[in-house]
Amino acid sequence: MKKIISAIILLLSLSLQGRPEEGMWIPMLLGQLNMPRMQSMGFRLTAEDIYSLNHSSMKDAIVQFGGGCTAEIVSPEGLILTNHHCGLGAVQRHSSVEHDYLANGFWAMNRKEELPNPGLTVTMLVRMEDVTERILKGVNDTMTQAERAKVIRENSAAVEQEAIKGTKYEAKVRPFYYGNQYYLLVTQVFKDIRLVGAPPQAIGQFGGDTDNWMWPRHGGDFSVFRIYVDKNNQPAEYCEDNVPYKPAYYFPVSVKGYKQGDFTFVFGYPGTTREYLTSYGVDLVASTENPARIRLRQERLDIMNKAMDTSTLVRIQYTSKHAGIANGWKKMIGESKGITRLDAVEKKKEFEKEFQSWVENRQGTGPSYALLLPAFQETYKQLIPLDMAAVYLNEGGMGIEVIKFASGFRELVKISKKKDAKKEDIDKAIASLQKAAAAFYKDYQPALDLEVMTVMLGEMSANLDSTSTPEEVVKIREKYGTDFKGYSTWVFSNSVFADSAKCFALLGSYKASGYKHIEKDPVFILATSIYGTYENVVYPGVTKLTGRIDSLQRIYMAGQLEMLPGKRFYPDANSTLRVSYGKVDNYTPADGVTYDYYTTAAGILQKEDSTIYDYAVDNRLKDMIARGDYGRYADRDGSLHTAFIASNHTTGGNSGSPVLNANGELIGINFDRNWEGTMSDLMYDPAMCRNITLDIRYCLFIMDKYAGAKHLVDEMTITGQE
Repeated sequence: MKKIISAIILLLSLSLQGRPEEGMWIPMLLGQLNMPRMQSMGFRLTAEDIYSLNHSSMKDAIVQFGGGCTAEIVSPEGLILTNHHCGLGAVQRHSSVEHDYLANGFWAMNRKEELPNPGLTVTMLVRMEDVTERILKGVNDTMTQAERAKVIRENSAAVEQEAIKGTKYEAKVRPFYYGNQYYLLVTQVFKDIRLVGAPPQAIGQFGGDTDNWMWPRHGGDFSVFRIYVDKNNQPAEYCEDNVPYKPAYYFPVSVKGYKQGDFTFVFGYPGTTREYLTSYGVDLVASTENPARIRLRQERLDIMNKAMDTSTLVRIQYTSKHAGIANGWKKMIGESKGITRLDAVEKKKEFEKEFQSWVENRQGTGPSYALLLPAFQETYKQLIPLDMAAVYLNEGGMGIEVIKFASGFRELVKISKKKDAKKEDIDKAIASLQKAAAAFYKDYQPALDLEVMTVMLGEMSANLDSTSTPEEVVKIREKYGTDFKGYSTWVFSNSVFADSAKCFALLGSYKASGYKHIEKDPVFILATSIYGTYENVVYPGVTKLTGRIDSLQRIYMAGQLEMLPGKRFYPDANSTLRVSYGKVDNYTPADGVTYDYYTTAAGILQKEDSTIYDYAVDNRLKDMIARGDYGRYADRDGSLHTAFIASNHTTGGNSGSPVLNANGELIGINFDRNWEGTMSDLMYDPAMCRNITLDIRYCLFIMDKYAGAKHLVDEMTITGQE
């Protein structure tokens, strides 16, 4: 194992002449692995400026926002920037018909107006450490996968506990290179995060689903929050006495701009990539999973779109839900297209032939790889039907809102059925469900969900085999045939879960014997059947087979490292802090078509279309663009740049990440990838893959000139002014 770890470090240090734009690199290793190349591309600082344990550095200004995005600190008063779509949930929760912050925007003109967001947290990395030897202590090649996992789990727990003993930090050991290497990450979590500002939806999400994953883009995709702490500058729960956080580091903001070929880098928390999958894994995603998921999501989106177009209330209630569904839907479409265009499956097969040939001619001691690829093939063959069942149960059955909500009552039923059920346990479960119900019904339309149930029951009935079809779906089919609308109408007329008043009444007067009423409820019966089938039939098989694949991937990764001593491997993204770097650049998506590397406000007016909701232009912004008064936020040519693209390797989780120039100054906020490059989670194409970035000057213009929130800009350190 020590040889493998040493090989990883050695291999990463080689081939610095390789393509610089590909890869998501561990920040603590930049000095030994990436810095010569970064500096040769134009970077003017050092590895210590990015990540340091000895003094403040850029890592101290990067936070994971809400567990799924990235944000950056931009002022000495704890002000943070992220994407509008990352802060959308918070904006939506504060919105109502009377105070429609989604449509009108929100701007706190003083600290007292900043809005708290219970449950929203940001997490900052304190330090990371290679703990591979400690985690793999006691592991040997004779162990089963379960035995290996048990030792690793126990070792990880010990390392984590030791790391945070006597502190208020949190710690987690994470695997890299499919378990060939392990790092300890020590973090601190801030729990008082307040909404400071967000542009109207017509600005923040201009282009909407139509432009999502596309270039050129013109959306002002940003929102503003502030971290609050106790008087000792330590993380604390929300309290009126809390004060703005004083960061160890915050990013200076440049209004100088950029030009094609300029060095850029992205610092953030990329979620998941799978660059080292076999051909079988890539084919499963592109040919099997994605087509089914795309269709199921399209059907739900069509139903939502129809309802949202006819009601302001429904639009407010479903904006965040719709965005979450649509984001993955469109990404999967582009991903499958990109895999096909690159002929990725065939390229993987070609590499596998080379790997197998190397294995047959390999000499020396060490692990045997001879049966590795056949084992992959057989395991994926067994996985496909179970994986598809999981898709239809998750996207279909659990895509019905009331089904997912009702499933939350299973624990209450379980507690209530105990002969020695304690009142305090029941009361605790009821209190939790009352809170969940308030949030659920606030943004719920039964008529819309009835339509979703009708369609999703049809999909499950038609596409699940006999072993994975929920028993209740079989009964529905026997009684109603294909009249799923008739069944759904009956269910919504007879279920307590489809009526908020009935549900709150049930919870308000609940006694232990009340579980009998819940168990007889048609929605609960269906929910229990769907979740039970997934948990008892599908999930165990999927878990067993994906566990086997993970084990094979670990060996396959070790084999690739051994086979290609001249190749530079980077670890797949796993929601840990990473740096990717590249250059501002255009691209050519098709014959005769070349996209420029930036867009301007003029494009907003060119896209305006009153018949398309996504292209409705905010009237005040329209007037300001017509006047062309952009002040210090204008580019050298007098235009207002709205967005730009570069060759930084990004993925989900990088939303909100700072995009920085060669001096480490903030020049933009990462918010998307181009559609032609969405396959980069599986295979990167340097000619086509681009990250899409909100120009920070457009962000500042909206804050200052449009919203009149110049006090926020004044908090920042602005550079590059002439």
